[in-house]
Amino acid sequence: MTSHGVPRVSSLDTGTEALRKKELVKIKEYQELVDLINTKITERQYTAEVLALISRLLTHNPEYYTIWNHRRLILKHQFSAPLEASNSTPASDIPIESPKNSSQHENTLELLISDLQFLVPLLRKFPKCYWIWNHRLWLLQQSNVLLPASEARRLWEQELGLVGKMLSMDSRNFHGWGYRRTVISHLESPILDPRIFGEAGSNGKSMVEQEFAYTTKMIETNLSNFSAWHNRSKLIPRLLDEREADDTARRKFLDDELSLIQRALYTDPYDQSLWFYHQNLICTFSPSPSLTTQTMAPNLPLPLKLTYLSKEITNIQDMLDGAEDCKWIYKALIECTMLFWLIRRQEGQEGGIREMEEETRRNLRDWVTQLRALDPLRRGRWDDLELTLRDEFSVGNED
Repeated sequence: MTSHGVPRVSSLDTGTEALRKKELVKIKEYQELVDLINTKITERQYTAEVLALISRLLTHNPEYYTIWNHRRLILKHQFSAPLEASNSTPASDIPIESPKNSSQHENTLELLISDLQFLVPLLRKFPKCYWIWNHRLWLLQQSNVLLPASEARRLWEQELGLVGKMLSMDSRNFHGWGYRRTVISHLESPILDPRIFGEAGSNGKSMVEQEFAYTTKMIETNLSNFSAWHNRSKLIPRLLDEREADDTARRKFLDDELSLIQRALYTDPYDQSLWFYHQNLICTFSPSPSLTTQTMAPNLPLPLKLTYLSKEITNIQDMLDGAEDCKWIYKALIECTMLFWLIRRQEGQEGGIREMEEETRRNLRDWVTQLRALDPLRRGRWDDLELTLRDEFSVGNED
């Protein structure tokens, strides 16, 4: 399913002369197939035969995006003239009592389902191929236009089940996560609400609670799932808005998220994805109104922000025990400490100047020194950070 840590070996480099000749024959056959398809498309032969040829080609090379365009041309032609395009169906097999629009509808549904099924083995073999995901999305979008809302919605719901299975096989596939968000947005759309077309049902409602629970499930399965953490961060603002959460509920939610990420960080402080989510939560305590209005608790008073940050700094320092070589801990300590003192400075403008203690300056110097030692390839970045600390908080090298 995935290719993490698995080296790719070329058969041409390691095979015998017989294998090399066999590969050359395959290349020749492949090129002949490409030429044949292009010729037939140029001649506007939008038939089931050409569709089958395209299927053969895509089975070997789904990255050929032009061929996907050819496939869509043929399908659009068959959608608009289904009875003429279905040469394999004898006229005697079409029920006389079925009106033409009913036959067209059934044929369109069959074409869509058939093409969606064709793509499933390709997704298993090439789960990170953009063009396969794009084509599936195009097929489902066609269902919105060509099918009744109830049937189109059924296809989208089946698609959500499929992408769930794909993510269970490779939970960190960011293609799959992005595609899942797209599927959810369509399922939430009023276009797929059968009530608009006078049919019974209560669909088209928000799925944010369901998706938030799904991110929790995926995170519990694999803490190092950056895509799940990212999706969670995007869902939270909308989740709280839809719950009409007041400041107390928002603070409780923030406490729960901080507790969750702290448990995860104690489990594996070396996991970069966890620190990115932690950083996202820490933005809640920024003194900048333009930033905090977009967070889960935008109305926290400054003294409460200081209390949160002080607790975070203490918790992060505790993580150093046994993980002294983890650069993410030092980086988070510097960021939280800088944020803490920026708020203290803002408080000072309202009630008096508060200077940073010498012990804190010494800690910041030591943390930057550790970052240089642990990550020398980014020495320039740490030099810039030291200059920022010197300019903002008079933190410099000890004499």
